[in-house]
Amino acid sequence: MSAAPTLDLDKIDFAEKDVRPVVIAGPCSAESEEQMMFTAIALKQAGIRVLRAGAWKPRTKPGCFEGYGEQALKWIVKAARCCGMLSATEVATAAHVYAALGAGIDVLWIGARTTANPFAMQEVADTLRACSRNVPVLVKNPVSPDLELWIGALERLNKAGMTRLMAVHRGFSSYGEHNYRNSPIWRVPIELHRRLPDLPVLCDPSHISGRSETVGHIAQQAMDMGFDGLMVECHCCPSVALSDARQQLTPQELEELLRSLKLRKRPDPSSADIMALRSEIDRIDDRLLALLVERMNVSDEIGRHKLREGMAVVQHERYNDLMDRRAVQAEDAGLNPDFVRSLIATIHEESVRRQLGIVNNG
Repeated sequence: MSAAPTLDLDKIDFAEKDVRPVVIAGPCSAESEEQMMFTAIALKQAGIRVLRAGAWKPRTKPGCFEGYGEQALKWIVKAARCCGMLSATEVATAAHVYAALGAGIDVLWIGARTTANPFAMQEVADTLRACSRNVPVLVKNPVSPDLELWIGALERLNKAGMTRLMAVHRGFSSYGEHNYRNSPIWRVPIELHRRLPDLPVLCDPSHISGRSETVGHIAQQAMDMGFDGLMVECHCCPSVALSDARQQLTPQELEELLRSLKLRKRPDPSSADIMALRSEIDRIDDRLLALLVERMNVSDEIGRHKLREGMAVVQHERYNDLMDRRAVQAEDAGLNPDFVRSLIATIHEESVRRQLGIVNNG
């Protein structure tokens, strides 16, 4: 990308410039004209300016509710216009783009499964170029925590002439039971912001949480980390929703959530206190780096010893003992044991890689 994607909030009219948070809200899917109208009226009263709803719903297995398609677009646009709001919906194919823009949809978003598919992303980008419409496009992260795939999707749109871009962090799929429907893995959107500092990033706490009762917690975490806004699923009667019923808030619950949000000031990088503390962090990081070099040098010596003695590189009993001892030490020191295990695992992986190089080249 020759330049970081930018989004002119004045043109999109999401919010006054520099006001946080930008909030996009509405039901997971448009189920009827009445449902959209009731929800939109309540959201308008809550101060929401962009109404979202899905017309096409990608489902893992056939037979589930997959949306009402072009009929739903009419409900979304009518409800938004009647309430003086902008309308937003998800697109995944050329046909979706043509239908959405033809119906008068103002904002498009790309879902996680589409972001993960370069062919689908290119089709959407090419279609938007053909339409000669520089519409606002929100790009959700791919299903897996693949930053390059996320940036690649943004680049395809950017090269097609789309400059009014936003990224949406909706969490990542992972196997097994977890606290959330999709793991936040905050380091990925943080790295995205580092790579593309001018790109606004929203958080979708609904898809991360998977449960309405934890949406507020995730939303607050996003605000604490300086996200630009939220994309929240809201339904006038979540208990009867045809999709994602568990994670949708009522408009009243969303209004309460927004009132309770604590918005943190972005740190002033020129602050003397911040500069002093960051200098201390830099000094400590220099020491950590020097210790890592020292550790890898010792690891290399072990590799050469294993080569001479014909020993296997990985010693599983030693590794298990190392992990157990460091986890106990971490807990005693007030550190998160999972963080320390992850750190030790990464260091051990690099040590093994270096030792394999010594043994294979010996």
